[in-house]
Amino acid sequence: MLIMDAVLETYEARGCALWPVSDPADERLLRLSGDLSPRQVGTAMAVLAGYNNRPRERGGRRTEDGLAQLNRLLTAECVVAPGGLRVTDTDTGVTAEPGCCFGLENWRDWQGLLDGEEPWLGHDCEPRVEHVGAIIRLWPDADRQERRPIEIPRVELPGLLGSVQDDLSGFLKSVEGWASCRFTPVTAALVATLDEGLTVSAPLGDSP
Repeated sequence: MLIMDAVLETYEARGCALWPVSDPADERLLRLSGDLSPRQVGTAMAVLAGYNNRPRERGGRRTEDGLAQLNRLLTAECVVAPGGLRVTDTDTGVTAEPGCCFGLENWRDWQGLLDGEEPWLGHDCEPRVEHVGAIIRLWPDADRQERRPIEIPRVELPGLLGSVQDDLSGFLKSVEGWASCRFTPVTAALVATLDEGLTVSAPLGDSP
C-alpha cells in the first residue's frame, strides 16, 4: 500500500515560548492533517510563523509577541513551509522523505509527473523520480541507489494527491480551531493565507 503525507520540518519550533507546542520528538517531520492535537498545531504554527518572520536586517531580532508574528505571516509576500511530501510503501517498508529546500508550498509540482515531467524534489537527501512505462519510480536518495525505489502506478497518483489535499484541508480546520481560542481577530485571515499559500482548496489540476 502506498501512503502520501504532507509533512512539515519541526526544527523551527524548538524553544518556542509564544504558545504551547508539542514535546520534541525524534521524528523531525510532522504530518499535517485534521487529527493534530492543539499542541501539534502549535508546533506547526511556530514553524510557519518563525520561518516566515526572519529578521530583515543583519543583527535584527525576531519579535517575541505571538500576534505580531502571525501578523507578519499574514503580510508575507509568500508562505514558505519547510517540508514537502513523504511517500511510504508499507509492503516494502521503504519511505522517501522530502529533500531540503523543496517546500510544502510546492506540493502540487508532483502533478507534473502525470505529464511525464521529473520535478526537482529537494536535496540532502535527494529524492529523484524516473518514468518506466506506466510506473513512476521514486528513489529516496539519488546518491544512494542501493536503496530500493518506490514504484507508483501513474493511475494511482491522482488519488494519492487527493489524500494530501484532504489532509491539508483538515489541517486548515485544525488551525481555525487553534487560532479561534488564542488569536480570534486574525483567525479567518490566517486560514485564508495558509489556504492560498499552500494552494489547498483549488481543484487539483489547477495551476498554483
